[in-house]
Amino acid sequence: MPSRGQPLRTISLQSGAGKSSLINRVFGIVTVGVADDRPGAMIEKGLISPQNDRFIFHDSRGFEPAEGCNYDTVRSFIEARKRKPHIKDQLHAVWFCFPVPITDYGERLLEEGMETFLEQSNEALGNIPTVVVFTKYDKLVAYMQATATDKEDPTVKAQQYLQEHCVEPIWKFLKGKDILHVAVSSNPICAQGHKELTELTYERVSESFTSQPNMISPVPFAAAGAQRMVPRVKIESSIRVGKQRYWRALASSPNFPGFTMLECLRVIHADIISVWNFNDPSGYLSSEEFRDLMIRMVDSLNTPTESSTTPTASPLTRPSLRDTFTGGGDPLMAAMVVLLPFVTGLCLIQWINESYQRLENVHQKFMTYIVDLTHVLEILFALMNKKQEKKLTRTAIKLAFSAYFESSWMRSIHQSIRQFKNTIKDRDQIIEKMEALMLASGETHVTSVVRGILSVNVEQDEKWF
Repeated sequence: MPSRGQPLRTISLQSGAGKSSLINRVFGIVTVGVADDRPGAMIEKGLISPQNDRFIFHDSRGFEPAEGCNYDTVRSFIEARKRKPHIKDQLHAVWFCFPVPITDYGERLLEEGMETFLEQSNEALGNIPTVVVFTKYDKLVAYMQATATDKEDPTVKAQQYLQEHCVEPIWKFLKGKDILHVAVSSNPICAQGHKELTELTYERVSESFTSQPNMISPVPFAAAGAQRMVPRVKIESSIRVGKQRYWRALASSPNFPGFTMLECLRVIHADIISVWNFNDPSGYLSSEEFRDLMIRMVDSLNTPTESSTTPTASPLTRPSLRDTFTGGGDPLMAAMVVLLPFVTGLCLIQWINESYQRLENVHQKFMTYIVDLTHVLEILFALMNKKQEKKLTRTAIKLAFSAYFESSWMRSIHQSIRQFKNTIKDRDQIIEKMEALMLASGETHVTSVVRGILSVNVEQDEKWF
């Protein structure tokens, strides 16, 4: 995961293509404003939303002859960004956005200037990750529903039309080059394609900005953190960093003595919440109160209930249990904060597993903290997404925390960790176990627990206790 100073830098090409709705949905913001309408000014400056500062959006104007020299402006901008020495200043992804045309209405897919740009796109874009996005797909579906006969399936007709009138023409301009494409509708009634677009972009960025030995590229993790659409992408990116960094940790055996387990947990906690990138201007997820709640949750690992369906008393009403992690005050070696300022908690747990061999079952507590925190944030992500709320409140956090804590999901995970008898030396097995617990059936569980709290007003910001 990148530091907060490494945003995802994207550019969208084509005008009048429903880009604002697309950007708002994928990156979880209210609107993208236009700071300057002068030709070239918008694309050079880039747009940053105060609701999500983890991406920078460069928007091109149209490519029609009336747009003047904009074709040259866009091409020059892309070439200049390719030559930037620092990866943070380069372009990380390109979206070609085309509204699906209805030919019977006299609409066309490509502007004249865009045809020229597509013909030269291989040279202009080089290896920059690119996805073709066909927007306003709902208009095509509605048209097919209105014109299809009783024996025709409007959905199938729309797919065939898209292939013939959109995909194949662009494929010809690209001279047969394989293209990743997705049809998107931002109409709330029939929204589709945003999840697929997010996953395609993340996959292409991950392929293009690969990690070198002893160094992790921050760009794929910027892509995972910037999007507010697919929680699994966030979880998988965290796991990827941890597994990559694990081997370096074993080889280097760093030693920074004098740090307590709680101080290590503070770093792990900060790394994990960073990749989820909530709109949290008050810093509630970083607060002592929320970290204390998570520590209390982990304490329930030591106090299993007799029934798998019976939760223990809520940590929201219990005294602090920080002694769970203090280990009697024994100093522990620091996690790799100095070497890895933007890594996720997973790599830290790998290093901790190597170093804390004198502490019995410490790996179980760190495993529990990371898995529990991930799932609480996963529930919170779904809750805020369903409510279309942008600003995080303590009410929302407490609802997500309680929903997980009171669920059979958490009790099943804790039971699985308690029964995990591998020792701290079994590093590979610990990694595999934690990865499985973070990924297995998350969506099903989240849907179940969120369903019961959607009626609660999460805008009201109540106190922690």
